[in-house]
Amino acid sequence: MNDFSRGPALSRRHVLGLGVGALSAAQFGSGFATAADGIETHGLSVFGDLKYPADFQHFDYVNPDAPKGGLFSSIPSTRAYNQSFQTFNSFNAFILKGEGAKGMELVFDSLMARASDEPDAMYGLAAKSVWISPDKLTYRFTMRSEARFHDGSKLTAHDVAFSLNTLKEKGHPLILVQLRDFVKAEVLDDATVAVIFAPNRARDVPLYVASLPIFSKAYYATRPFDETTLDAPLGSGPYKVGKFEANRYVEYDRVRDWWAADLAVNRGSYNFDTVRYEFYRDRDVAFEGFTGRSYLYREEFTARIWATRYDFPAIKDGRVKRETLPDETPSGGQGWFFNTRRGKLGDPRVREAVINAFDFEWTNKTVMYGAYARTVSPFQNSDMVATGLPSPEELKLLEPFRGQVPDEVFGQPFVPPVSDGSGQDRNLLRKAQQLLQDAKFPVKDGKRLLPSGEIFTIEFLLDEPSFQPHHATFIKNLGQLGIDANIRLIDAVQYRARVEAFDFDVTTQRLTMSPTPGDSLRPYFTSQSAATKGSYNLAGVANPAIDALVDKAIGAETRSELTNACRALDRVFRAGRYWVPQWYRTNHPIAYWDLFAHPPKPARYAQGTGAPDNWWADPAKAAKPEQAK
Repeated sequence: MNDFSRGPALSRRHVLGLGVGALSAAQFGSGFATAADGIETHGLSVFGDLKYPADFQHFDYVNPDAPKGGLFSSIPSTRAYNQSFQTFNSFNAFILKGEGAKGMELVFDSLMARASDEPDAMYGLAAKSVWISPDKLTYRFTMRSEARFHDGSKLTAHDVAFSLNTLKEKGHPLILVQLRDFVKAEVLDDATVAVIFAPNRARDVPLYVASLPIFSKAYYATRPFDETTLDAPLGSGPYKVGKFEANRYVEYDRVRDWWAADLAVNRGSYNFDTVRYEFYRDRDVAFEGFTGRSYLYREEFTARIWATRYDFPAIKDGRVKRETLPDETPSGGQGWFFNTRRGKLGDPRVREAVINAFDFEWTNKTVMYGAYARTVSPFQNSDMVATGLPSPEELKLLEPFRGQVPDEVFGQPFVPPVSDGSGQDRNLLRKAQQLLQDAKFPVKDGKRLLPSGEIFTIEFLLDEPSFQPHHATFIKNLGQLGIDANIRLIDAVQYRARVEAFDFDVTTQRLTMSPTPGDSLRPYFTSQSAATKGSYNLAGVANPAIDALVDKAIGAETRSELTNACRALDRVFRAGRYWVPQWYRTNHPIAYWDLFAHPPKPARYAQGTGAPDNWWADPAKAAKPEQAK
């Protein structure tokens, strides 16, 4: 953990983050054909036209003439499913077991690929087009005849059907939740696969399906799919597994004869001959590794390091460059999440008291060099954040739950309090004391007691030491309230096991949001996910009103309906005091050894900086004498 905790994030290329939706006939852009029995299109989008026509040559945000070659190396800054930031012990990154290797998303192709300069558009990759039935419950994908696995075998509809059906049966729990409305995939012939969805399906399920990896049916005919393994799997993507040492590093080698290299969705991307990820258990040690050129690219998530430690010789003589790239995507929500499954944290008054004990203003000024703004919403940095009184559209969604949700939901949304910046705001601590008294948590001999008479303890679960300074004053203030709070620092494997089993009091998480949230709201907010081990619903949110509002968001027919549903959901979630909101920033501080070139700025909706996918090695920079030092 660190200032900007890296939460669960999904691959830019293969997975659509928090979802997109299917579309109606009127919402297709140019390049689609209509017929009495359905619609055929080269791409899918939501709430608007496709930007790119069927004959487009490349995405606007890439350099189509970028040279191929060179090495890109980094440490993981995002993760998905069973991946860890600090380690790996398996090349199966799509199941619950094991710690999947970062970068496995580069090994597999999918039916369609994401356009990062549109909120929610996808274009054909392994599939060249898709036909959609009038009731939008059948999507028939037509495969490209040239699609191949790395061993030269043909990638067909049989592989697609096998992959989707297997993931629905044996995939990671997060995949299972998002495939809830996917019924099955059927092979019509070698070139055509029909994907069947349930009636009243979630809006974004078809696009989520189109983003999932395609596995070789023949390869897994002799191997179990749902087991961890360090055997490099057969893929069809731009890279294949190269050299590795479990728990330390993994390399991916560019496939020189990749079948899809010249497709419009790939031109100008996947330029490095080798992509390498280094794994460190400690981020301070990882920083030292960067200064010693153990890896070449670093996105900085710790304000203290960014402000004070980028003064090493390679910075001063220009061998390492620093940049700050804009981040215009929704930042989601980062915070300390209460495990409300534990009775001592079940009362929202108790949770609000703990919220009052965190002095963001002091922490931002003293620990984080004023680099951050306060998070208030899981939809931070988007127009889906609830503000002011509910609009008439929001009230229409909320009224059925009047009396079942706090009255606050119908007024101003909850905002974490602003402290006096002293580190120990007496007014806020007095309010916290009163909330605890109201909840029947008395004090005896200086110790806060539960209603049962036991001492009230809170354990903050961590897997990285660099986040400890952010807890210090927080824990001290909790002590002022009589709460016995402490940090439990454990290794990455233990941490993931405990979090997936919901075996914690409080831990940090970042909720990652797409510009068009859809079915992937379920893993964060719904009663189903609260009972599903391995889900992202760490707080245990199980609220019928939130369940219903998630369904409203998923079923929205227009962007306006979606925005209003998310704002209403935001109000109810914030009224539940499920978390202590932390902080966010609207840029990416990066440093890299001066061997690379990249587009002027990341695509508007890209997750991250576009590295390594859209960056490239600059031969002229590599030839400079100073880079040989």
